[in-house]
Amino acid sequence: MARPKAIIITGNGTNCEREAAAACVLGGFDSHIVHISELLSGDEVLDDYHFLNLTGGFLDGDDLGAAMVQANRLRYARVSGSRERLADQLDRYIDNGRPILGVCNGFQLMVKMGLLPAMNGSHDQVATLTFNDSGRFEDRWVKLVVDSQSPCIFTRGIQTVTLPVRHGEGKFMVLEPAVMEEMEKSHLLTVRYADSRNHPTQDYPENPNGSLGAVAGICSPSGILFGLMPHPEGYLHRVNHPRWTREDLPEEGAGVAFFRNAYHYVSESI
Repeated sequence: MARPKAIIITGNGTNCEREAAAACVLGGFDSHIVHISELLSGDEVLDDYHFLNLTGGFLDGDDLGAAMVQANRLRYARVSGSRERLADQLDRYIDNGRPILGVCNGFQLMVKMGLLPAMNGSHDQVATLTFNDSGRFEDRWVKLVVDSQSPCIFTRGIQTVTLPVRHGEGKFMVLEPAVMEEMEKSHLLTVRYADSRNHPTQDYPENPNGSLGAVAGICSPSGILFGLMPHPEGYLHRVNHPRWTREDLPEEGAGVAFFRNAYHYVSESI
């Protein structure tokens, strides 16, 4: 049986597509980097793929706010020669139960499109990711603690993990307190920045951006849509870790598990 196909969208300022493609291969997928123009032209369609990756970068220079231009493009742009919008393909893709992973700029994109948290089936934007409390770009490694009750398919079997962050707009905020309360109740706050005792923290630099509730990543109620600011594709091998010469680390980087979990889900569902 052919391996399931992962699509990694590139163009307009993404810069982590090669790492994401490598992560997908390590996870078990046949990996394809596809330029956004190929989707807009109709040369490629999301229906042909089983796992969608929205990667990190600086989409459209982060004009109007991080990933906002791309959110509008995906929401309203029509496929050439068709009455179908890219948003229609996305809706069909999600309705077919296929997973989406948004990392950093991709997470910002999913939130601003309303793909996350998507509570009650709504695609209204009820959260955002905005400027770090430090007022600067943060490039460091952080510890994350996972909610074991989260429906997220990507974090199955993961309790804690250390991953790199590199962003200037990673502070998670919500439209109103009720949104946070509902997400907490439904265990959609999948990963949080943690201290050395594995407790969620607001302290800098363990929490590099001041995110509300120490939130580093969230999922949809179905668990198949997941976005996070830290980069799992940035830790695929022990040599990616800054202390690889000082610690006895496993050969495989901890980030691979996220992609392997996606592969297991897809393999069981298609």
